[in-house]
Amino acid sequence: MGPPREAGDVTSTDQDRPPTSVLLPTVRWTDACDEVAGQLGERDELLVICDTGGDPVAERRGTTPDGVRIVLAGEPEGCSGKANAIAAGMGAADHDRIVWTDDDFAHPDGWLATLNADYERQGPTTEIPVFVGRDPLARLFEPAYALGGTAAVSAGEIAWGGAVVFERDDFRHGEDAFLADLRRTVSDDGTLTEHVDVTAADRTRTVPCGGSLRGSLERFVRFLHIVRFHAPRAAAFDVAFAVAFAALCLFAPVVGVALATAVSAAVYARFGVRRATFLLAGPAVIVLPLFLAYALARRTFVWGGRRYRWRSLFDVEVLPV
Repeated sequence: MGPPREAGDVTSTDQDRPPTSVLLPTVRWTDACDEVAGQLGERDELLVICDTGGDPVAERRGTTPDGVRIVLAGEPEGCSGKANAIAAGMGAADHDRIVWTDDDFAHPDGWLATLNADYERQGPTTEIPVFVGRDPLARLFEPAYALGGTAAVSAGEIAWGGAVVFERDDFRHGEDAFLADLRRTVSDDGTLTEHVDVTAADRTRTVPCGGSLRGSLERFVRFLHIVRFHAPRAAAFDVAFAVAFAALCLFAPVVGVALATAVSAAVYARFGVRRATFLLAGPAVIVLPLFLAYALARRTFVWGGRRYRWRSLFDVEVLPV
């Protein structure tokens, strides 16, 4: 047993709700691990999931706070490392109520309790990501991510794996069918969306992304492939819309850029995003078709230290970087 949790007092609310298993894939112990561990109720558990015993976080085994376990998922075969980690966590979790989260954003006090309250009120619930760029290319993409990520999750009943709560009985075709799909694809939250009906909470989480031009480019390729394989009609519409809007900006720049900026400003305002990057919507729209063409032409992408060749939804090859 490790040191006791600071926020482990049992409340009547904690006793009245089902116990929760929180799955957090990461190879390092981050602030997010401490934040979530401190919010566990007496009957809850946090599963910190890494790949192998060689990952830095694995050294914490036997010294974690009460209610926290380190789970070794093993190397992925035929799926992404993230999907493999989630599948391993689902198998190791003790409880029927499940929360997925990530290690790349802040989990404020009450985060877990709020998600549980969401479930009691409306069933499976996802929070909404707002991606904030840490390099020039990622910042240029912010307006596109606000529309295709933030607004799409909110309006389209799309699960975001960074903050989603559901129960095992919520799978439309059963948990075994979900896990079978998860172990042969790339996107964990894309797969969850196809198996569980979720409702978006009117609440956002700021997620830093990028940090290098190469990393942001690989992320863009991965995001497009996720849409391409999980929602091919939406992907086709997005490409056609991007080309049409870019043409408008090139041939009627005043109208096109003004319209792109206004739409981005409205999305930012709707979700309380206070960043000036909405002003980059015009330049982003003009160059977006070039990046889309590049992403569609790419046959592999790098994510989390692994290279993937994703041929179709359930055809994934893991390659050395």
